[in-house]
Amino acid sequence: MQIDLSVQQVTKTFKDFVAVDNVSFEVPDGQFFSILGPSGCGKTTLLRMIAGLTQPTRGDIEIRGRSMLGIAPNKRPVNLIFQHLALFPMMNVAQNVAFGLKRRREANAVIEKKVEAILERVELAGFGEKQIDQLSGGQKQRVAIARCLVLEPTVLLLDEPLGALDLKLREQMKVELKKLQAKVGTTFVYITHDQSEALVMSDHVAVMNQGVFEQVDTPQNLYNDPQTPFVAQFVGDNNAWSGKIRRSDGKIAEIETSGGHVFRSQLRGPLAPGTAVDLFLRPEAMLIQPDPGLSGLNRFEVVVKDILFDGANSRLLAHPPETDMELLIALPQTRQFDFIRKNDNIEIGWNEKSGICFARDKKT
Repeated sequence: MQIDLSVQQVTKTFKDFVAVDNVSFEVPDGQFFSILGPSGCGKTTLLRMIAGLTQPTRGDIEIRGRSMLGIAPNKRPVNLIFQHLALFPMMNVAQNVAFGLKRRREANAVIEKKVEAILERVELAGFGEKQIDQLSGGQKQRVAIARCLVLEPTVLLLDEPLGALDLKLREQMKVELKKLQAKVGTTFVYITHDQSEALVMSDHVAVMNQGVFEQVDTPQNLYNDPQTPFVAQFVGDNNAWSGKIRRSDGKIAEIETSGGHVFRSQLRGPLAPGTAVDLFLRPEAMLIQPDPGLSGLNRFEVVVKDILFDGANSRLLAHPPETDMELLIALPQTRQFDFIRKNDNIEIGWNEKSGICFARDKKT
C-alpha cells in the first residue's frame, strides 16, 4: 500500500503558543482523510504546513516518500482549496480550469484536451464556456476542484470548502464530494469543524483537540467506540453525567451520579471505587417507556421539556424531575410515541453496554 502523505512528529509553535503538538499520521493512496476539530485546535495550521505555506518548528512531512522540508508551495505535488474558492470572475469555466496549466506553459492543444477531460470527470461536461456567475454554488465547488485536479496533484487539500454554502446545498455537496473523490481516486485531506461532513465523507478521521490528535479511526469507530471523553462529546450528540464509581468488576461499574441516580455502565478501562467519572450516552440508546419485562436496564423518570421535531432526527428534550439537567432522547420513526406531550412524565431505560464511562478529565 503506497503512502501518499506521511506527517512525522510535526510541531508548530508561535512564541510560547503550541499550535500543533507532535502530530504523526499517514494517508494511503486514494483515501479520503479528514481532520476534525473545533476552531483554534490547530487543524488549519497543520494543513498550511502540508501545503508549504507555513514551516514546521520540528518534524517532517513526506509526500510519496520525499521530504517536503524546504520545498516551496508551488513545487509541492499538492493543491489547496479554501472555503472562499477564489475563482476568477472575469474568466469562464474552461479558462479558470486551464489557469494552472497555462502557467506551466503547456501546449494549447494539451490544455484543451486536459480541461475537457477533467470537466467530464467532475460532471461539468459542456460547461466550459459558462461564466462563473452563471453557476450554482455546487457547480462552483466542482470548478475549483477541477482547477486543482487538472494539475494532477498527489494530494488535494481542502480547508472547510463547504462552509460558505447554505445548509441544503452543504448536505448535497457532502455526498457529491464523496462520490467525486471515489471517481477520480485522488487522495483528499479535508479540514472541517463539522462532524457530519467528516463522518459522511471520510475513510478515516483524525479528531484534533488543542494541537494533538485524540483519535484517528474510521467514522464508525469514532462514533461507536470513542477512546477519550473529548471524542465522545465532540463526535455526535451525547448525554453526559458526572459521578463516582461505587463498585466495579473492571468492565462494568455501578456509578452514582451527581443527580442522585445509580446507573450500571461499561468502562473505558479499569477504574477503582471512588474514582470521579464522566458517563456518556447517545440519544438513540435511550428507550422510551421500555417494556416492564425487559431486565437489566437502567431506568429513571424524566419530564418532557419540549419536542424537537426534525423528521427522522426528531428528539425529546427532557430533564429528570427537580433538576435542570437537559437530556436529548431520540424519537423512533414508528410514530408509536406521538401521544407524548410537553410536561409529560415518562420512563426511560438504557442498557449498561450502551453507555461509556471515563475517568474525569482533570482539565475539566
